[in-house]
Amino acid sequence: YTAHVSAQSIHATRDNAARALGVPPTAVRFIAPDVGGGFGAKNFIYPEQVLIPWAAKRIGRPLKWIAARGEVFVADHQGRDHQAEAQLALDAEGGFLALRISSVANLGAYLEGSAGGVQTFQYAFLPGTVYRIPAIELNVAAVFTNTAPIGVLRGPGYGEAVNIMERLVDAAARQCGFDRAELRRINMPVQTAMPVTNAFGNRIDSGAFPETLDRALAAADVAGFAARRRDSETRGLLRGLGLAYHIKATGGSPSENVDVRFEADGTVSLITGTQTIGQGHETTFPQILADRLGLPNDMIRLAQGDTDLIPLGGGHGSSRATYMGGTAIWRAADIIIEKGRRIAAEALEAAEADIRFEDGRFVVAGTDRTVDLLHVARIARETGDPLDTYYAWTREWMTFPNGAHVVEVEIDRETGEVILAHYTAVDDYGVVVNPMIAAGQAHGAIAQGIGQALLERATYDPRSGQVLAGSFMDYPLPRADDLLPFDLTFNPTRCTTNPLGVKGCGEAGMVGAFPAVTSAILDALTPLGITQIVGPATAYCVWRAIKSAPAKAT
Repeated sequence: YTAHVSAQSIHATRDNAARALGVPPTAVRFIAPDVGGGFGAKNFIYPEQVLIPWAAKRIGRPLKWIAARGEVFVADHQGRDHQAEAQLALDAEGGFLALRISSVANLGAYLEGSAGGVQTFQYAFLPGTVYRIPAIELNVAAVFTNTAPIGVLRGPGYGEAVNIMERLVDAAARQCGFDRAELRRINMPVQTAMPVTNAFGNRIDSGAFPETLDRALAAADVAGFAARRRDSETRGLLRGLGLAYHIKATGGSPSENVDVRFEADGTVSLITGTQTIGQGHETTFPQILADRLGLPNDMIRLAQGDTDLIPLGGGHGSSRATYMGGTAIWRAADIIIEKGRRIAAEALEAAEADIRFEDGRFVVAGTDRTVDLLHVARIARETGDPLDTYYAWTREWMTFPNGAHVVEVEIDRETGEVILAHYTAVDDYGVVVNPMIAAGQAHGAIAQGIGQALLERATYDPRSGQVLAGSFMDYPLPRADDLLPFDLTFNPTRCTTNPLGVKGCGEAGMVGAFPAVTSAILDALTPLGITQIVGPATAYCVWRAIKSAPAKAT
């Protein structure tokens, strides 16, 4: 069986398909070319990925199947749909004492591939997010309903937890008379206290939370907000300032595999078990290997997305690619260097202990005698013991990208329209391997989080249960004119659990954007006595809240 599939995790998808087809995994080849976006919905197998190969083999002809957009709205996995009641206990100085959350999480009509893990395990991983909270009680009732299955969506579980926590902190500041930023700051562990372990036993290795928060506040010119609010009021608009501090765990599937091969033509083939879904692995992975081996980037040939090229792989999800795939590449390079050191010692007639590896060459310490890596690779190939290295890495820890997002919105009180005025984010993704790619990931994730806050919702007819969206004509994705330029900067602290020092960046922006935008909307509406809103905050939703508000702004 051979199939071209749009999937994030082709090895897991292949294994599941093989089980359904009653054949060993080696009898199934899945190829994922340019997948495009995945966002979690393509992490797990769908029935058609079994049925189409089965039918093609049965009739002896190639088959092609593409889901129509209307089918996607009905059958693809969806995200969020989480309702929660939460309580936060504070002492007189604002220190957090305890957190209690009771949630009802929709699973949909049947389980998708994560089998409720999003609503339970991942949601429970960081319920207190970045804050010191000694006691946490979390109760989740996961329920089946008539909707499409609910599961993985960019930042699954963590987005829900951060939204709840940030809403609680804003409410506590408002009700108890604390400054919102200061209340966050005094409950964050400082950088010198790292690593810290939360109430559920999960270890956060690094971070500079108060410093990152302060940088975001300064970059957003929070001190000048009052003047900007007055200016908005002169134009008949409400203005709000939103603040959210986000964090999530990254790593996903705990193992990753790479295969590095030195070819006869002088190039190096790099085969990875994780494949791109638009994040630019074609740039990042060769860059990591080239930097470690001292080779030009254009000598590295990346191959990915084919189960016949490499037997195992963790796929892509949970912002894991650079952390998991990059670490596997780095450690494979270490093995290559050690293999090469022995061969170089023989070629240079020196003791192995005297051989250093510098900028792609093996050097005899204290001399000018050197041999380059590719020459060593040629010797190794000719002697029948090539430098080719297959490496499988299993992580021990997760990583924790985090950051502070500050948002300003204006609201037209006559129509309820929410207008983004400013968006500032300072994020800690650990060491940033490629700043342009990381910024692109942040842009896309923030845009998606804004869409979640203001626009997107799977709507079902309350009488028939029929999903009402059939195309993008009646489902609102965020467009360029819904957004604005984002002010993005990094405040990296090196992750201590991997040699690259990376943390991941693919989902963090979405986890931070949704609560930050919601916080800004509620801050704008607070003078009207509105302290809660059920998203998405569409113009009609906000207009209805304003019209039913207990107070009128002056």
